[in-house]
Amino acid sequence: MTTALRFLIVDDFSTMRRIVRNLLKESGFADADEAEDGVAALNKLRNGKFDFVVTDINMPNMNGFQLLSEIKKDDKLKHLPVLMVTAEARKEDIVAAAQGGAAGYIVKPFTKATLEEKVLLILKKMGL
Repeated sequence: MTTALRFLIVDDFSTMRRIVRNLLKESGFADADEAEDGVAALNKLRNGKFDFVVTDINMPNMNGFQLLSEIKKDDKLKHLPVLMVTAEARKEDIVAAAQGGAAGYIVKPFTKATLEEKVLLILKKMGL
């Protein structure tokens, strides 16, 4: 398993970004950056090097679905796995995430075990 992956955590709530960052660090993924919405995230993704995106769905300016769509349209970014995180377990959101090309979906609140399991499953599917 590779732990040298660079994560981008996207959430409009700074506490949630910190929680996700700490959970990833506890799981052995210490390299993470943060963005407060999809617009900021897209800018960072286009100007930096990232291996994995963990994004909230409900955010101002550009939500998680819009961000996912932009990532999948961009030839330089479309390979990135995107893990969607939301407070609502709405079936239509789960379907929309899957159809949009999201690598996975978790509902808040979640535990370190849930996040770690989902990230490792996605990495395994990608052959990393």
